[in-house]
Amino acid sequence: MRSHEVDYEIIGSDMQLVEIELDPGESVIAEAGAMNYMEEGITFEARMGDGSSADSGMMNKLLSVGKRVLTGESIFMTHFTHEGTGKSRVAFAAPYPGRIVAVDLNAIGGQLICQKDAFLCAAKGTEVSIAFTKRLGAGFFGGEGFILQKLKGDGMVFIHVGGTVVEKQLNGETLRVDTGCIAAFSPGITYDIQRAGNLKSMFFGGEGLFLATLQGQGTVWLQSLPFSRMADRIIQHAPSAGGSNKG
Repeated sequence: MRSHEVDYEIIGSDMQLVEIELDPGESVIAEAGAMNYMEEGITFEARMGDGSSADSGMMNKLLSVGKRVLTGESIFMTHFTHEGTGKSRVAFAAPYPGRIVAVDLNAIGGQLICQKDAFLCAAKGTEVSIAFTKRLGAGFFGGEGFILQKLKGDGMVFIHVGGTVVEKQLNGETLRVDTGCIAAFSPGITYDIQRAGNLKSMFFGGEGLFLATLQGQGTVWLQSLPFSRMADRIIQHAPSAGGSNKG
């Protein structure tokens, strides 16, 4: 199934949202709760699965739901369809500070691997599934889990990157990265885990026990503020007891 062709505009600087323009009959899929606002003529419905398969049988839906359960996401995705006349817009935003990156899957080989919480929305026809890392070391010590999301198709997808986004082009080089700072990478990039230096560096360096190694031909998107890192800092500095009232 070919993806719907959608126009878009990314609005804002650090707390961005993406506004997608739909022609009559066009649809966009999104994570539950990501929508900010929508104009007249657009209807929405929560469905099992991403709608990428022409065969919408119950077995395909159950397989799709099972994959999303493994990534910790909602079993439902919301489908927004323009059923009116003219053009109409619907907007989506992520739940924590960062940037929105628009990726044309057709321009990078039809596939994007991303962190499980990076996917925001995409043109209908995009397949949202899981991607197991090929090496057990990457799965057990990757920090962000064994399972990554795979976005497949020929249309536009939109991912959310925590903090500032850095886009790196690799031409056979090797890039070592904190595991949580990988937002997404294109086909042609291999992902593995290596020990972070000697034992002293591993335990007292503050950079974790393992680093991710990215190598190959393609594009890597990095994030400066992974949600897991921000959540850890908030938990560390949260008061251990309730506050007091002062008159």
